[in-house]
Amino acid sequence: MITETIKKFVGRLFAPAARGPLRIGRDKHGIDRRNVSRHAIKVCEVLRQHGYEAYIVGGAVRDLIVGLEPKDFDVATNATPEQIRPLFRRARIIGRRFQLVHVVFGQEIIETSTFRAPASEDQETDAHGRILRDNVFGTHEEDAARRDFTMNALYYDPHNEEVIDFHDGVADLKKRQIRMIGDPAKRYREDPVRMLRAVRFAAKLNGTLDPATRQPIRTMADLIENVPASRLFDEMLKLLTCGHAMDCLRQLRADGLHNGLLPLLDVVLEQPGGEHFVELALERTDARVRAGKTISPSFLFAALLWQQVEVRWKQLRAQGEHTIPALSQAADSVLDEQTEKLAIQRRFSSDMREIWFMQPRFERRMGKTIFRMIEQPRFRAACDFLQLRAAAGEFDSVLAQWWMDLANADDATRADMIEEISRLPREAGDGPAPAARKRRPRRRSPSRSAGGGGGNAGSAE
Repeated sequence: MITETIKKFVGRLFAPAARGPLRIGRDKHGIDRRNVSRHAIKVCEVLRQHGYEAYIVGGAVRDLIVGLEPKDFDVATNATPEQIRPLFRRARIIGRRFQLVHVVFGQEIIETSTFRAPASEDQETDAHGRILRDNVFGTHEEDAARRDFTMNALYYDPHNEEVIDFHDGVADLKKRQIRMIGDPAKRYREDPVRMLRAVRFAAKLNGTLDPATRQPIRTMADLIENVPASRLFDEMLKLLTCGHAMDCLRQLRADGLHNGLLPLLDVVLEQPGGEHFVELALERTDARVRAGKTISPSFLFAALLWQQVEVRWKQLRAQGEHTIPALSQAADSVLDEQTEKLAIQRRFSSDMREIWFMQPRFERRMGKTIFRMIEQPRFRAACDFLQLRAAAGEFDSVLAQWWMDLANADDATRADMIEEISRLPREAGDGPAPAARKRRPRRRSPSRSAGGGGGNAGSAE
């Protein structure tokens, strides 16, 4: 017994000390402080002045290291939400699952969270192990262990311009490797959205998933079914606007993750021309993202679901339904089927319907109709969508270009274009000429029927 005790003591004495975090200087991590949000730096400075630790954390640090422009900046600190809020003029506590503080600077919001503790056995979870409430605060090291991937567990200290790295995240970034912290299966069970994030990061960074990180995904893909639809929509939107959307969709299909997100995707991609149409839409979206331009979620989802809408629309028309009622029924059925899985917000689905419903109207160029179309709030988006259809061979490219020229023109030029069209003979694609209006015979006035009136009294006959 004494011998065993001595062995344990000697073992502890000569055991290698636990390695602390790496502190990486500017010459190695390469972050230029001028590219960091001054408001995020301000939050860190204020917290430091009041005796707290504070670091810029997560995706912003990751993107700065690889040379991308971060979309937003988050701060992590050992101050609690109640301690953070009074330090800033415009700050509010938000969140149920985990409380944090939004510090507002004009249009920019700096999301400030308190270090979290490791998951414990008594935390509230659903039947599948997904954590439902998570308001347990912890230390800096524990917070790093709670983050999903090594490259997201990086902390930038703007005071001394160091990156604090607990899990070799910088080395993984250099290799473009996405590696889960801890046991991947357990971490996916805690939050199934991490599977989608893994796919997105791999595509965005042109990297690969660590084999251990990827291995459980296919067998655990059905856990996506348990994630709230609104959260899935947010994650899907991030995935489609990361600048590598088509790569993400292919990876989702390869790993069996798309069934819980876009249940119509398999059907779309298997239709003749379906994959080509989706590729065109996503390539244009990726180009806009990389050029720093804004993206319309309404346009994006309208493009993804259009092929299925068009198929059902044609079927209904073949059954004798009129054009617009048929399109309305087709749109309703596709949106109803889709929103069972993915909660497309009402404002987006409304815009999608407007974009779709304008497509048949592009086939006819008639003066009054054109002026009414120009006044529609989604006219420009519908013209862009028409260009997409023309590129896919669904619509006459010359006619589509005329509509785009009209959308880009000023009021005077638009009036000239419409006047020119009105003088041209009716051609195929512009709709039939309106039927001649029959003139009703004039009714005789009582005075004329009595023989009164002027010399032209009988000319009405």
